[in-house]
Amino acid sequence: MSVSPRSPAARLGLSALLLVAVALPSLRAQGFLPPPPPMAAKSWVLLDAQSGQVLAAHNRNVHLPQASLTKLMVAYITFTALTSHSVSPHTRFTISTAAWRTGGSRMFLNPGTQVSVNDLLLGLIVDSGNDAAVALAQGIAGSRAGFVALMNRYAHRLGLKNTHFMDVDGLPNPDHYSSALDIALLSRDIIRTFPALYHRYFAVKSFTWDHITQYNRVTLLWSDTSVDGLKTGYTTEAGYCMDASAHRHGMRLIAVVMGAGSEAARAREAEALLNYGFSFYRDHRLYVADRPIRTISVWLGDPGHAAVVVRRTLWATVPRGHYRETRLKLALLRRLRAPWSTTTPVGRIGVWFHGRELASRALYLSRPVDRAGWWARLVDRIERWI
Repeated sequence: MSVSPRSPAARLGLSALLLVAVALPSLRAQGFLPPPPPMAAKSWVLLDAQSGQVLAAHNRNVHLPQASLTKLMVAYITFTALTSHSVSPHTRFTISTAAWRTGGSRMFLNPGTQVSVNDLLLGLIVDSGNDAAVALAQGIAGSRAGFVALMNRYAHRLGLKNTHFMDVDGLPNPDHYSSALDIALLSRDIIRTFPALYHRYFAVKSFTWDHITQYNRVTLLWSDTSVDGLKTGYTTEAGYCMDASAHRHGMRLIAVVMGAGSEAARAREAEALLNYGFSFYRDHRLYVADRPIRTISVWLGDPGHAAVVVRRTLWATVPRGHYRETRLKLALLRRLRAPWSTTTPVGRIGVWFHGRELASRALYLSRPVDRAGWWARLVDRIERWI
């Protein structure tokens, strides 16, 4: 458990941790877990959106050109602006000459015209328009460079350790890169933070602008009804990339393929990853946020005990039919001394499967515990001494 050196938990020391292993409810084991399907792409990741677990991966942290997968961050920041009401879907941005001149895939914007954020988002996501990306960047941040700085700031904030942006369009630049895992994590954040906006824009199959109809390059939207986004990318340097999310059986998975050999290959390999995950894994909800897990004593406290909770629901993604082989490890501070707040961790709970930790959460008191009066403290000391 990681705690601040100045916190009461740190002063008590790691020797005060009490470890308790608890067996989870069992299900009958069925068969075995086969290896992931063979893949020819340079890098790939299969991520469970609920638990955040990586279910399969190859070269997950390798820096690679991200091509138009860059536009995921443009969409994330635009969604943030919409949610904070700094812009609305009806806000109109004037299209600059720089946006009009941007090369690569385009929405075919005309300079000097005014276009709504709604249409620019559709042009960004469905058409993969580089001109739409530039128009959104200039409209939201005032300049392309300012928006790129914002992109890198958000990458750092979201923990994308293997991502760096140099522009908004994804055109080749040696310092413009990401990794399959970072793309998957960013996609998860988009889906979880902006669910309504995600479904509103990423599932759109075609978009017509200025009498030109273009089709979403995530071809799995047509061949697999469980797929509802996200994005593709291609440059000679990056190869063919696809980032796709699907929802089946109450599960949501995200498959990222980078550096595939063709459009057909990226779709085929992304689909194979999704089918693998849905066939051989299941999500399990273990503890709901803010529901008591157990009660612990708080020395010199008023009251002298409190419930322990997780602040975010704890999920684990387990090989199908092997739920009985998972174990919980509960680590609690042996002695808590009042006062104790609800923001200072009192321990940690982890889910383990065959020696590997699948997921974990910090544990907190459900309510703050104040220091008791002098008489209650005296009684508490006497009882502990006896």
